[in-house]
Amino acid sequence: MSDKDRILIFDTTMRDGEQSPGASMTHKEKVDLADLLETMGVDIIEAGFPASSQGDFEAVREIARRSKSSTICGLSRATDKDIERCGEAVRAAARPRIHTFISTSPVHMKHKLQMGPNAVLEAVGHSVAKARNLVNDVEWSAEDATRTEFDFLCKCIDAAITSGATTINVPDTVGYMHPEEYGALIRSLREAVPDSDKVIWSTHCHNDLGLAVANSIAGAQNGARQIECTINGLGERAGNAALEEIVMAFKVRGDSLPFETGVDTTRLARASQMVSRITGFPVQYNKAIVGKNAFAHESGIHQDGMLKNAETYEIMKPEDVGVSKSSLVMGKLSGRNAFRDKLKALGYELDADSLNEAFRRFKDLADRKKHVFDDDILALVDDQLSAMGERVAFRSLRVIAGSQGPQTADLTVLVDGEECSASCEGNGPVDAVFNAIREIVKHDAKLDLFQVHAVTGGTDAQAEVSVRLKGESIMAVGRASDPDTLVASAKAYIHALNKLEARRMKRMAA
Repeated sequence: MSDKDRILIFDTTMRDGEQSPGASMTHKEKVDLADLLETMGVDIIEAGFPASSQGDFEAVREIARRSKSSTICGLSRATDKDIERCGEAVRAAARPRIHTFISTSPVHMKHKLQMGPNAVLEAVGHSVAKARNLVNDVEWSAEDATRTEFDFLCKCIDAAITSGATTINVPDTVGYMHPEEYGALIRSLREAVPDSDKVIWSTHCHNDLGLAVANSIAGAQNGARQIECTINGLGERAGNAALEEIVMAFKVRGDSLPFETGVDTTRLARASQMVSRITGFPVQYNKAIVGKNAFAHESGIHQDGMLKNAETYEIMKPEDVGVSKSSLVMGKLSGRNAFRDKLKALGYELDADSLNEAFRRFKDLADRKKHVFDDDILALVDDQLSAMGERVAFRSLRVIAGSQGPQTADLTVLVDGEECSASCEGNGPVDAVFNAIREIVKHDAKLDLFQVHAVTGGTDAQAEVSVRLKGESIMAVGRASDPDTLVASAKAYIHALNKLEARRMKRMAA
């Protein structure tokens, strides 16, 4: 029997994380991510905001229907319509939860809600009671809690508990607090609010000052037993507390942080890669736990120490977070069964058709590239999964480039299954490729970011390209990989364009 306190991990990647500009997720992407999160052992999955759109409602409902062990949660404003919609979406879950909230700080009440304290207090009680009539598990959040007057915050929390809330969340909505302050706030609330021992206290910390993880841990040290977080720290502005950092902090520093979670840490790297692929947001190389350089050592002194004993410079093992020690294992002579086993080891379970397509692409890559690394396979399969079901699909590209000019791109794509082609010039080969896409698929989106990096080393490495498009206050990020940088660029632009259209349609349906 463990002597450590259990911390519930509440993942909000699909709700708060999706609010990052350009990070909108499709129905299938949400369902696939939820499946992985449940397999990982995440306790509560906040699957979306059902009242925000029909698409979000359907995704939450499908995730709830498929769930087996995790609590499936939907977010709801403090209105009857929102709460009823949320209750309907999560109803089929084995463990349904409604998460309702309202702002409590003076600045939010005045400028956002245009409500007085008494009206807010009444709304807290009514919304929680309404939600409790639909499900047994109700979480209540005080938006902008850390800038709320303490006595009023206590009254709101008391009203929520009295009305049936089972979890009380204290969000640092604007990432304003530092750990000592935030820990003290959790402790003071637990001491001041009647019946505080009858609910689970939760943290939800934003990362505007880079303190989200530290604040979350401080909350746990002062009595919080649920931490709200996201994969890769995804979220609005500077993001949220990163799930992988919190989980590994408890695992590595159990000597001074006597907490444990139910998360299978060997799946953290896979979850990070999936979220990066879905959103198109690359993981920074020096990102803690899941960054490409997290277990890399270049300094001669460090390398010497590592060769003698890995503990000289590593406080955790790469395998603990799902990073494979071996990377060079596949080649053009590898068979289908070996490839399927490799995919399974990397965290992929593909259906027969998807496996066949992935194997075909792998063979093509192996013919063009001398060595195929794990990262190559990850990029290849993620690229395939990203393109599934998209309206516009890449077919072929031929580019004429060089110092003499003009640079010309001959591009063929499928639009709703129909083959379309264009030939365009540009100020360089990439510009020519993008002009050809714009010629075929008319749009007014502006290119906001174009970024290229190599998946592995060597001149034959696959290029991974990220493209961010912005239009009509909507942003979308696309990512693709290919040994040919220009092909990867075309695929990434097309992926971003598809996501931009999907996000626009989702907004219109809201």
